[in-house]
Order: sequence, then C-alpha cells, then structure tokens
Amino acid sequence: MDIKEIQNLIKFVAKSGASEVKLEMEDVKITIRTGSGKTETTILQAAPMAGMQQQVAVPMAQAAPVDAAAPAAESEDSKYITVKSPIIGTFYRKPSPDKSNFVEVGTDISVGDTVCVIEAMKLFNEIESEVSGKIVKVLVDDSSPVEFDQPLFLVDPS
Repeated sequence: MDIKEIQNLIKFVAKSGASEVKLEMEDVKITIRTGSGKTETTILQAAPMAGMQQQVAVPMAQAAPVDAAAPAAESEDSKYITVKSPIIGTFYRKPSPDKSNFVEVGTDISVGDTVCVIEAMKLFNEIESEVSGKIVKVLVDDSSPVEFDQPLFLVDPS
C-alpha cells in the first residue's frame, strides 16, 4: 500500500464521520481515529527482512473548498434521483471487457436491475438500482476509482 492510497483512505474516513477505522492486511495494519477536529493515523508495516514493525505518521490533508457554482448545477438536477456508490472501489460499466454496458443514457431501469460493477479488494460487486426510472446521466468514467457515497448515475423517476 503506497502513501497516496493511505492519504485517500484518510480523506475518506474524515469525510465519512467515522470515529475509528482499522484496516488489516497481510503485511500492513492501519488505524485511523478521528475526533474533535484532529485525526490520528497509526500505520504498522512489517519490515521485509527483519520482520519488525515500523510506525509512520501521516498528516491529515485539509479538504478543498466547495465550488460556488455547485449549488446552481445542483438545483438543475434536483428533480433527478442520484444512484450512489455503496462501497469504495473501481467502477466498471460492463460485466467484462467484451460485453456491452449495463446501462446507457436513456435506458429504463427497475428496482433490482444491475447498473454497474464495483471492484473492491479483487471482488466484483454488482450494484443494483434501488429506484425505477430512466438513466439521465452517467457521472463516472469507466474504470475510474469511486468513493463511498459518490454519485454514479442520475435517474429520472417519472
């Protein structure tokens, strides 16, 4: 796990509002604790040769300011329902490279229809629609990383 992935994980935890997150993999243990305005991160990583553990502190990055133009676009799209990512991973519009996309703009969907796949930790999770309607906009590019609760599609429920 590289520093960029760790920084992205810290940003995600800070946005999620969780008070503590622990991640354990074969050679890395990460604990992220958030509290009143401060975030503490402890990373224990096994040294390749010595088998000893090394502690590294990673500073918390400040969130970027919100764009002032966002409310105008949001009011335009307020009549649509947003399908959001339930997990962190890599977004795929197709079940496999040689197949067609699950949905396109203009596709009518029903509750339970698969709209995409998100790969997380080598597992491909089919994401099913929780609403019925017509796909109005695809908000994420194929093979792009997505975060928890990130908007993926806009659906017109009418």
